[in-house]
Amino acid sequence: MGGFLPSTGTKCQTFTTGTRQPRGTDAPCAARRLPRHHPIRDKHIEFGYHAIAFEWQLRAAIPAVAAPTHGRMVMASFHVMSDARGMHVQPRVRRITTADLMDVLRLGVEDFWAKPSHYVFLCLIYPVVGLILAQWTTSGSNAIQLLYPLMSGFALLGPFAAIGLYEISRRRELGMDTSWWHALDVRHSPALPAIAVIGVMLVALFLLWLYTAQSIYIGLFGNQPPASIGGFLREVLTTPKGWMLILLGNSAGFVFAAIVLATTVVAFPLLLDRDVGAVSAIETSARAVMTNPLQMALWGLMVAVLLVIGSIPLFAGLAVVMPVLGHATWHLYRRVVEPERAQQDRRPM
Repeated sequence: MGGFLPSTGTKCQTFTTGTRQPRGTDAPCAARRLPRHHPIRDKHIEFGYHAIAFEWQLRAAIPAVAAPTHGRMVMASFHVMSDARGMHVQPRVRRITTADLMDVLRLGVEDFWAKPSHYVFLCLIYPVVGLILAQWTTSGSNAIQLLYPLMSGFALLGPFAAIGLYEISRRRELGMDTSWWHALDVRHSPALPAIAVIGVMLVALFLLWLYTAQSIYIGLFGNQPPASIGGFLREVLTTPKGWMLILLGNSAGFVFAAIVLATTVVAFPLLLDRDVGAVSAIETSARAVMTNPLQMALWGLMVAVLLVIGSIPLFAGLAVVMPVLGHATWHLYRRVVEPERAQQDRRPM
């Protein structure tokens, strides 16, 4: 775009941002025809520099458009609550049946067996962490009463812990390489800030659950920690206080599990598949649960039972249960949420 120097009327070519200018063209051309240190020349040069600085500031302020790289979208702008365009997206959800739940579990097993050695290697971290937590609660830390809440708390962190497995299933669905290291490709997702925010929310719920469990125990048994696991189990299973602990503890755990199910049942797979923002991901999960209440309740029960089964043999079973559930959750998302090409509502945040 050109401009005119007031004193001469000569059209002057300004900078073309992003291109290398010939030597000696570091100021507008008309201004260079004036004597050095001429007031009008200096003002014109100063204006040109300010215009360029403003253009670069404007470019930095406008969110960039994410570009595809190796089947993924590169994070080009920081956004959490909405999508990259500042819009609130409402994907359509479908009704599913109990047969669909059985089918997604079958597909989860198929994804696992495609390369089980890789997935077991990736998921060994879960039983290792479980053993560390169990050792911490039984070796002088006076926290034996928290062993069961810690074990059951895996269900609260599961949706976030399986984020890499969703990515593997996504890649397998697209016919891409599913080597285990691609689970780390999540770090390139444009929705990474939103994923992190919901992950922090789950960690906060997990810590609140532990605090609640400890408060229930103290309310019934006082501040004195159990002397041993055997003594604690006898007291829990054979005394009215123990029965009340089981009732109140499991009731509180059910509330926390219901909150996590209602807010994240499809949130993380949705964010990996489409950059819709944290609010839309949580809202879509809630609508999926409200549309399919019985099926989602059954899914939550299946997840809880499988996690308990995987935790019983010294947490080792989680190396198989976690990847199967992770892959199955991706296929559950595909069954519940309509594809992106389908009609969906958008409105400003």
